[in-house]
Amino acid sequence: MGKKYLEKQKLVDREKFYDPEEGLALIPQISYAKFDETVEAHIRLGVDGRHADQQIRGAVVLPHGTGRKQRVLVFAKADKAKEAEEAGADYVGAEELVSKIQNENWFEFDVIVATPDMMGLVGRLGKVLGPKGLMPNPKAGTVSADVKKAVADIKAGKIEYRLDKNNIVHVPLGKVSFGAEKLKENFETLMRTIVKAKPSAAKGAYLKSISISTTMSPGVRLNTAKISD
Repeated sequence: MGKKYLEKQKLVDREKFYDPEEGLALIPQISYAKFDETVEAHIRLGVDGRHADQQIRGAVVLPHGTGRKQRVLVFAKADKAKEAEEAGADYVGAEELVSKIQNENWFEFDVIVATPDMMGLVGRLGKVLGPKGLMPNPKAGTVSADVKKAVADIKAGKIEYRLDKNNIVHVPLGKVSFGAEKLKENFETLMRTIVKAKPSAAKGAYLKSISISTTMSPGVRLNTAKISD
C-alpha cells in the first residue's frame, strides 16, 4: 500500500457502515489517481450460486451510463446485420468474425450481441469467450432478435451483473467525475434491479454486505439496512 492510499484510508471510518448517500459523497475525497477512476460496487449476496435456482445474472441500464465507451460486436446476418450497423455496433459479421477471433486472437470489443439463429455459430467460441465472460446470454439481453435495442441499450450504459464464485456481484457505477448525485442515481437503479432478482430459494438475509470503492481507493462499507430487500 502506497503513501497516498494510506492517507486516503484515514478518511474512511473502518468501523462504520455508511448510509449509501454519505458513502458515495465520500468517493471523490478518497480518489487520488491522476486519471478519472471508475467507481465500483461489490455486493455480497445471501445465496449459493452453486445451485441453479440461486444464480443471479442479468443486466441493467444505468441512467448515467458507466463513463466508458463500450465496443459492441454483433453476430447477425442480412437485415439484422443492417439494423446492428444502424444502431451503432462497432463490428458486425458472422463466420469471418469467428475465424478472426479463433485464428488471430482478436478481442477488440467489450460486449458481444448475437441473434438467436447465430448462437450455433457463436457456440464454437465457447472455450475462448466463456472464461472472459463474453459469451452472449439471453438473461443479459445479449442474445436477442431485437439487435437494434440490444446495441442501443449497451451504448446507453447497460451493464451485465453476475455472481462470482464467492457469491459477490462486482459492477461499475460510473466515474469519479460523475459526482455524488449521478453516482447515487446509478447505485439506486442497480440496487433495485439486484433486489428484484432475489431468487425465491434464497433464505435469510439477501444483502449480506456492500462496499464501494474507486479503482485505486480503499473501500467504503455501506449500511445494507438502508436498502430494502
